[in-house]
Amino acid sequence: MRISAVVSGALAVLLLVLVVLGWPPLLSFDRDVAEALHRSAVAEPGITHLNRILTDWVWDPWTMRALTAVAVGWLWWRRERLLALWVAGTSLFAVGFQQALKAAVDRPRPVWPDPVDSANYSSFPSGHVMTATVTCGLLLWVLALHWTETRRGWGTLTGAALVSVVGVGWTRVYLGVHWPSDVLGGWLFGWACVAGSVLAYREVERRRSGGPRADAGSIMGERR
Repeated sequence: MRISAVVSGALAVLLLVLVVLGWPPLLSFDRDVAEALHRSAVAEPGITHLNRILTDWVWDPWTMRALTAVAVGWLWWRRERLLALWVAGTSLFAVGFQQALKAAVDRPRPVWPDPVDSANYSSFPSGHVMTATVTCGLLLWVLALHWTETRRGWGTLTGAALVSVVGVGWTRVYLGVHWPSDVLGGWLFGWACVAGSVLAYREVERRRSGGPRADAGSIMGERR
């Protein structure tokens, strides 16, 4: 978990610098991929409509936040108050951090003569993607901490989380409201938030208990 936190954080910062500097190879890649997918979106209205349903309802940030709220409520009901507050705090931090990045970078979204969808605010990083990454990461962590059955079913849960995180990224670029690097930024910054939160919580718990505590990251790894 520590390694993934450092690597994802470093890559996220590197990507941020490249976006701010307008590195030509990155901008060229973004444009080529976005244009190819937009042509497909215009030519395939049925697929485009499906992508809009997925991005606006299934993987919408408010849907993700509702799932987080359910998890926080469940933890509170179990009297795991610290963990409940930690999950809620991480989610709120990610939202604030995401908005701060958007305001600081102020990257324009793609503009098309024949748009199939629209979105507000700046482009980098993708809010949909970062929210989904943080939410799915936190939910898997909470489940790993409470998993008492056999490994059966863990692969399904992990697969659903991966499909959600990757799928929402696809919809944002396919619908022409984000550049590919916006999506990559959402993944990297989102996972860095989750990994950092898990590490910080483990340290707090270790100090409270006065001894070593099983890392949720290692538990998640064992489930795989």
